[in-house]
Amino acid sequence: MAVPEAPLRSTKFGLVADVDGWFVLNARESRWRDTGPLGKFCNFEGKKRFRQLGLNLNVLEPGQPMGLYHRERAQEGFLVLAGECILIVEGEERRLKTWDFFHCPGGTEHIIVGAGDGPAVVLAVGARGGRSGLVYPVEAAALERRAGVERETTKPAEAYGGFSGWARSQYVEGWLPDL
Repeated sequence: MAVPEAPLRSTKFGLVADVDGWFVLNARESRWRDTGPLGKFCNFEGKKRFRQLGLNLNVLEPGQPMGLYHRERAQEGFLVLAGECILIVEGEERRLKTWDFFHCPGGTEHIIVGAGDGPAVVLAVGARGGRSGLVYPVEAAALERRAGVERETTKPAEAYGGFSGWARSQYVEGWLPDL
């Protein structure tokens, strides 16, 4: 039995796929989110999330963290497609540059922060499996880069409480480089 193609739905912020099925969608035509101090991203999803795999294409200006320093049960992977970043992993900083890949087994404390002279583009992929095991620990290196919490928590709403809502956005020409 063939898997059907998922129709793409047009929203005022870009195209989304709301149902199961295969589809092709250019990132520049997808719906984006502008998180302000945490950069911009698209996840290619509509109302219905992908069941097994989470995927985000992130654009980070220098100094913008991708989120807050955390660990979770599921493994993740990060590929720097353009620019430079600082990875904070298990309390240590590492420089990442274009084409560097960071494999993050479940339970590894981490966050990525944009660095360098211009925007960084990072592809983030992670296994889905709920939020059990998610912890935002206190880490000095993350706090120095505005990517950490002052008090450990397991609740995303607590960790991100100081950030305003993530606005839906259309892609803005120039966010993604021509590779």
